[in-house]
Formats: sequence, structure tokens, C-alpha cells
Amino acid sequence: MFDTAIIGTGPAGLSAALTLKMRGKDLIWFGSDQFSGKVEKSEKIGNYPGVGMVTGQELNERFRQQAAELDLKVTDRMVTNITDMGSYFMLLADNEVYEARSVLLSTGVVASKTFPGEEALLGRGVSYCATCDGMFYKGKTIAVFCGAARYEHEVNYLADLASKVYLMPAYRPCGISRDNVELITSPIKEVMGTTRVTALRLGSGEELPVDGFFCLRGAIAPATLLPGLKLNGPHIETDRQQATNIAGCFAAGDCTGTPYQIAKAVGEGNIAAHAILDYLAETPDTK
Repeated sequence: MFDTAIIGTGPAGLSAALTLKMRGKDLIWFGSDQFSGKVEKSEKIGNYPGVGMVTGQELNERFRQQAAELDLKVTDRMVTNITDMGSYFMLLADNEVYEARSVLLSTGVVASKTFPGEEALLGRGVSYCATCDGMFYKGKTIAVFCGAARYEHEVNYLADLASKVYLMPAYRPCGISRDNVELITSPIKEVMGTTRVTALRLGSGEELPVDGFFCLRGAIAPATLLPGLKLNGPHIETDRQQATNIAGCFAAGDCTGTPYQIAKAVGEGNIAAHAILDYLAETPDTK
């Protein structure tokens, strides 16, 4: 049982992880071990106090170095579900279950919207985890939306199991070339089915009959990740201590709203860390 699980390795997640580590808390930190892709792609950053004018690559490298100095380890797995168990949380990441007394969501802004029908059929043919659910589709026909090249290993894993894969990559060029994988360029308009997924409707009007649909994205919409989470538009609603409407769950960074600035994310991460420390001190570990 961890004291805290942090989801996201951007500036907010790093800020919270540094404070919690220095305060001796047992934490698990989920995200990319390359840290923030958004920071990395920034041409110049000039309004972050104390560092002057730097490139995004330079600042992201400083973030990685500071984490390494404190021996902060990143678990490079994608959290696909969080369950509020009352006095603690259960997190599912790549078919592994983790438990934590508190959670910090620092997932950034989820740029892509869900497809119509996706959320209604989640767990009934729609999956976000190839490792978790791939074996259920051995010898069957599936569709896969792949949001980035870094998930191509999961597509290959699914292609090893399924008899037919319709692949919809959100990037070019695609590195998948297999006999049982067909690239689809027409956009997805709807995930179809009543009790289970039966087909995908494409922008061309064509319907592809499938047994399952895998969405491999870099992030999952907050309310899908943690059911019951209160939102304000697309953002997670928090109070001034970065607490959400779910006890023990906090949020910081771009996922809480504008301005989408590094300084704002770092500040919220620090506030959230101190709020988590207070929460842990006031809430006995009952498990």
C-alpha cells in the first residue's frame, strides 16, 4: 500500500513528487520516463522564474536530472482505471493492480475526445489496455485506434492474438506492416453496439463488423479514469488545496484548467503535495 500514487510526469507531477519524496512518503509515480512531451516541444521558455531563457528540451532535462538526484523512479505504465475503495484507491496499470491511500491526478489536458459510443461500451468490447484484455480476442476480429507510435508494440501484441486487425493510426508514417493488419484512413464516427461492441461506423459511411475495439491513447478522460469525479467543462474541479470532490483524490496542472503554464502547474503540484501530507496525517491507514 503506497501513501500516494501520482499519475503524470509533467511539471505538476514532478513538483508534488519532489515534495512528497523529501517528506519521506512512499509513493508510486506513473507516466513517461521522458517526462513532459509538452515541455520538450516548447521552442523557448522565458517566464519560469530562476532559469532564464531556456529551450523546452533544456528544462525537461533539468526536470529529469532533479528527479534522478532524489532517486525518484517513474513507473512507465499507463493507468487505465482508478477505483475509490473508500479508505484507499485501487489503480489498474498494464494488468497490474496497485493500492494507494491517496491519488494525485496530474494528467494534463486530454486533447482527444472519446468517440461516440466509446464510454457506453467501455468494458463491453471497448478496452484501453492491450495487455489486460487482448487474450479475450484470440482468433477474433478487432479494431485498434493507435494514438502514437510508442504504442505500436501493443498493436503488434494484439495482432499476434487476433485473426484480423483494423488499425486506425492517428499519426504518419505508421510502422506496422503485417498480413492480418489493415490500415484504415477514414475517421471513426461511432462505436456501435447495444450490450457489446458489434461494429465501427466510419466517416465514409462504411461499417466494420468487429468483436472488440482497443483505444491506445496517451491519456484517458478524467471522468472515465475515475468514475464520479466532478468536472468543470473538460477540467477537473478542485478547491484551493487542489482537492477534488472525492476524498483522498487531488489534481494539479493543466488538467485543472487555464492558464496552461509551467509555473502554475508547479505551484499547484506543491500545494497538492502539502494537502496530501495533511490528508495522510488526518486519515488513519485502515487497510
